[in-house]
Amino acid sequence: MIKALIETLRPRQWTKNLVIFAGLIFDGQFLQPMPFLRVLAAALLFCLVSGVTYTINDLLDIEADKLHPQKRNRPIASGRLSKQMAISVIITLSVVSLVGGYLLSPRLALIFVAYTLLILVYSLWLKKVMILDVLVIASGFVLRVLAGLSVIQVAYFSPWLFVLTTLLSMFLAFGKRLAELKLLENNAISHRKALDGYTVPLLNQYIMVILTAILITYTLYTFSAHPGQSNYAMMLTIPFVVYGIFRYLYLIQSDLITSSPEEVLLKDRQLQIAIGLWGLSVLAILYFIF
Repeated sequence: MIKALIETLRPRQWTKNLVIFAGLIFDGQFLQPMPFLRVLAAALLFCLVSGVTYTINDLLDIEADKLHPQKRNRPIASGRLSKQMAISVIITLSVVSLVGGYLLSPRLALIFVAYTLLILVYSLWLKKVMILDVLVIASGFVLRVLAGLSVIQVAYFSPWLFVLTTLLSMFLAFGKRLAELKLLENNAISHRKALDGYTVPLLNQYIMVILTAILITYTLYTFSAHPGQSNYAMMLTIPFVVYGIFRYLYLIQSDLITSSPEEVLLKDRQLQIAIGLWGLSVLAILYFIF
């Protein structure tokens, strides 16, 4: 049962919560122990909140998941985890995360509540509405960034990073929709109603538009990464972003993957290297070189 419980909480998808560290890193506080520990605690608590929302979603989607070739093996859909146990987990983790969030910062607790309500509305209604389903996912990532900012004092956080967070999450979400269409084929609508409005050509167009916007937005961010300084060293990181985006685009277009973005991140070595080199170059530029 413990294994089924952990699987329901989706620890592999907790990689999404790494964006909580954005404010800490880009404000130059990553190497300061106290801010780092506060953001780390916020990230861990957000993992619990994420686990709660995943469990709620699985409870609401039992019948649809049973029709999905992969999701039918989830603990609740397959019967390995009872509904009663799932509800107990939801209540327990909700209390722990809210109390812990409030102790760190009352604003963080409010963000937890807002995120949970957003995902609840998404699970009940918005995930059935095309385009809105992706916008909700993007909003969730923005709330993650705000969660990291809520527990520390930040001197400067570029507005371009909020825009970039939104665009990147939309890019990943549309990519996931494309992978779902390819995997489910004629059964796509029975699993996710929003897929009824999506087609492969339409999703390809959405992805191209967002891809262009991401590259422009990130480039504009690099111009203002060091406010008040004539320093454009962050532009050196653009090639890693270009390669990472093109690599992910190649994977979803080549039928090599039919899984979620976080699964791709954990499996594709070239994408991991690109992200790693980007991260190292950002840290070097912000903390050691300039």
